[in-house]
Amino acid sequence: MIDNSEFSSIFGGAPLMAILRGIGVERSLAVSATAWDLGIDVVELPIQTPDDVEALRAVAAAGRERGKVVGAGTVVSREHVRQAVEAGAHFTVSPGFDLEVVRASSEAGLLPLPGVATPSEVQIALKEGLTWLKAFPASVLGTEWIKAMKGPFPEAKFVTTGGMHAGNAGEFLAAGARVVAVGSALEDPSQLPKLAELLGTSGQPVPAGQ
Repeated sequence: MIDNSEFSSIFGGAPLMAILRGIGVERSLAVSATAWDLGIDVVELPIQTPDDVEALRAVAAAGRERGKVVGAGTVVSREHVRQAVEAGAHFTVSPGFDLEVVRASSEAGLLPLPGVATPSEVQIALKEGLTWLKAFPASVLGTEWIKAMKGPFPEAKFVTTGGMHAGNAGEFLAAGARVVAVGSALEDPSQLPKLAELLGTSGQPVPAGQ
């Protein structure tokens, strides 16, 4: 059995996670700081190029200084798991459900967050002990999918990823998603107040560690 229930304490009640995709070291550091200041404690950096891995390494180091948790995304192989470990990631996120990757992550001491899009995948994941799952692509699956899954699988906790922004995040949370992952919204000043509203913050920077 693979236990990823630690995500419950990692997210700590905050309903948003930040995804920083392919924007380089400097922008990743800047946008992660925006997220942390806003009250989004958890950041994910997909690793698909060497530059992405360097960005993950830099943000993970910055996160440790502020007591924040940083993970590696688009992890689809054992090699990606190795890179995530070396870069200092705390967890892995995958677009699909691959038991080999899930087990490799767990064996390496990283929490796995696999992607699911069907009832069969949810059921198999729960059978393996995984209660936190990534619903992807969430904008295609829709809010009704989240509602439908909560019936037969009440123990499943979904992080919705793919096409999420300030305009639809609230709908997915209302449908039963535990966390919504946003990306470009963090670089759009017009969306920050709405994200702050979802977080229950003022939209002003908050002290590190809060």
